[in-house]
Amino acid sequence: MIQLYTWGTPNGKKVSIMLEEVELPYDVHAIDIGRGDQLKPDYLAINPNNKIPAIIDSDGPGGKPLKLFESGAILMYLAEKTGQFLPRDMAKRYEVIQWLMFQMGGVGPIFGQANYFYKMEEKVPYAIERYYKEAVRLYNVLDQTLGQREYLAGQYSIADIATYPWVGRHDGHNVKLEEFSNVKRWFDTISKRPAVRRGMEIPKR
Repeated sequence: MIQLYTWGTPNGKKVSIMLEEVELPYDVHAIDIGRGDQLKPDYLAINPNNKIPAIIDSDGPGGKPLKLFESGAILMYLAEKTGQFLPRDMAKRYEVIQWLMFQMGGVGPIFGQANYFYKMEEKVPYAIERYYKEAVRLYNVLDQTLGQREYLAGQYSIADIATYPWVGRHDGHNVKLEEFSNVKRWFDTISKRPAVRRGMEIPKR
């Protein structure tokens, strides 16, 4: 059984979507980052970086428990464990990993900062403009790629699972999906997946 420690952020949603997609049984532990649950000793013993999400797999490699944090690492682990959403063919595999890293190093940090500065009561015009422009640049990269294929790496994969919840916050960084028709088509397609719908509801509040 997998223990999932999460909250309602895009990084948290990635893992709950993945767990629903691969149909592994799991228990949910809501870590309310607004109340500081991530700073409690019990949680720091699981993730010393005091971020969500994290998992404990009681049936890890060799049948031994495994603690794991960082959402990208968790997605790769669950893909390896179940043989789903990460191809075995090396070329296809690294294309998926490439787009996963694009999300981890670009989409997540930039969209997150764009959201933060756009919503701040005390406006910082330079920061708003900087992160908005970079977010738009990343949307253009996604849009050009998705104009050539159905999903980021061709077939539905952990790269799509990682990116989807961040694109779902597009209103928060003042981006209109209608201006990126290929991204919108991709987003609408993934939104119809039953596992995605279930995963987006975790944790229940």
